[in-house]
Amino acid sequence: METLYEHAGGDEGLRRFIGLFYASVLADDLLQPLFGEGRPTHVDHLTAFTAETFGGPDAFTREMGGFAHLIDVHRHLRITEEQRVRFVELYMAAADAAGLPADAPFRRALREHVEFGSEVAKQNSNAATDDELHPLREVPHWDWPAP
Repeated sequence: METLYEHAGGDEGLRRFIGLFYASVLADDLLQPLFGEGRPTHVDHLTAFTAETFGGPDAFTREMGGFAHLIDVHRHLRITEEQRVRFVELYMAAADAAGLPADAPFRRALREHVEFGSEVAKQNSNAATDDELHPLREVPHWDWPAP
């Protein structure tokens, strides 16, 4: 069965999608403060993370610090629920703008992925202690939703 990574167009499709998404985040008044001026490697990192999550290469874990890096970058950002919801909205809008497949199973998987990930990031960003961090410690592997 085709992976979500393959269905999204592999690295090329995901990079196009993440590039549009990242540009929209940097231009958004609510989210830009979380990202500052942006980082030149952010699109590479988020593309690699998404690829690995969706069944593609594991470069994020092997070469980019893995999930521990994600915890570190989100710590103390104090992401609000309003920011989390806006993040999801821009993510899904970027999927449309990038021409990612629009079939219902893929879009459901994409939304579930970003909803879950943004909840984890919000929790980690507000954790005062390590005990308050989300228990997830490795890149999650996402698959097609159950019928």
